Amino acid sequence: MNEPVETTWRETLDQVVDEQFERIRQVRRHLHRQPEPSGEEFQTSLYLAERLAEFGLEPKLGPEKRGLVVDLGDEEPKLGLRGDIDALRIQDEKQVDYCSHVDGVMHACGHDAHSATIFGAIATLAEMRKRAALPWPVNCRGIFQPAEETNQGALEMMAAGVLKGLHSLLGVHMDPSRMVGTIGVRQGDFTADCHEMKIEVTGRGAHAARPHEAIDPISATAQLISSIYLFVPRGTNSQDPVVVTFGQIEGGYAPNAIPDKVVVRGTLRTLDTQVSEATMRHVDRLLRGVAEASETQITIEWTSGPPPVKNDRDLTRLLIQAGRTTIGSENVKTIPRASMGGEDFANYLTEVRGAMFRLGCARAENAPPLHSSLFDIDEEALRVGTKVLVSAAILWHDPDRNTSD
Repeated sequence: MNEPVETTWRETLDQVVDEQFERIRQVRRHLHRQPEPSGEEFQTSLYLAERLAEFGLEPKLGPEKRGLVVDLGDEEPKLGLRGDIDALRIQDEKQVDYCSHVDGVMHACGHDAHSATIFGAIATLAEMRKRAALPWPVNCRGIFQPAEETNQGALEMMAAGVLKGLHSLLGVHMDPSRMVGTIGVRQGDFTADCHEMKIEVTGRGAHAARPHEAIDPISATAQLISSIYLFVPRGTNSQDPVVVTFGQIEGGYAPNAIPDKVVVRGTLRTLDTQVSEATMRHVDRLLRGVAEASETQITIEWTSGPPPVKNDRDLTRLLIQAGRTTIGSENVKTIPRASMGGEDFANYLTEVRGAMFRLGCARAENAPPLHSSLFDIDEEALRVGTKVLVSAAILWHDPDRNTSD
């Protein structure tokens, strides 16, 4: 009984996305040319609001006029589709006509493509509703979030009430390790619990020729880093992933002088908050030991980043179903291991159920990775991502869909 209806809406979905594809691509290219870093996404937000208004929608700008929300349908419960809009402070080195026009800023993490994909999904659903081509009522909310890179945007949008009336949330992330035309899905652990650390090692400076007159913070720092790299893995259950990385060391002002202080910055990443807490306590113990042995003063400041993304089981199944019927089962790939990167999509999941998938965007093998100055996408990924999200949104609203609610 339902098969002819299903075929009709799927055919219309494909037709509308193909009709809108050039507009979706131009949205992505405009954002790529005019990137704005975290906290400064004013023109990006305004541009997206103007483009969405062309479909008869009424987008609302977020706090401080950064970010925006747009509703399709007035009833609850709603399904949210979330994209992020901020860029990174990285110089764009690509030689393309849509490269960044802003010195030192580029969309090196694909947020321009995330935004264009969510735009495409909302625009397609609006057009299908206009044509009376939706098989049942669909109530979606597009969320275009600022400041993902600083772990502030989701929290700001949540404080402004973006989750009010939402039942579930879907997100997408570009994946240059996957070929265009494929998606990656994973139930449960998806990204890491992230924390930043700032360690200050304070000693007493002296001439390099007389180190016995100093309390050397450089040697203490070297011992501390070595101890953490050595003993944190030895003190952690081998089945619990833990990644500690130091990426910045500041200390000294001359090659022949021992400085008074060294500052070290790094990150801690796990897949479980309890493992994170245990590791932080372990690092604290190592700090105290090195401080006592070296007679330095060592302090540490922890800054929590996003918690781990844990994909909801039923929403992951929904994405799998949408992917299989849109791009074929052979192009829906299971992600074997969680990423140790962070994603502030996780903040939303403290209040609503949600799932994120990875969208293949590579033109060829060994494509430049995320956060590279050469990062780019095959723009056919926008077509694929839009179709998968629209299909998922329609299936989510299917009155006969079985869930574990």
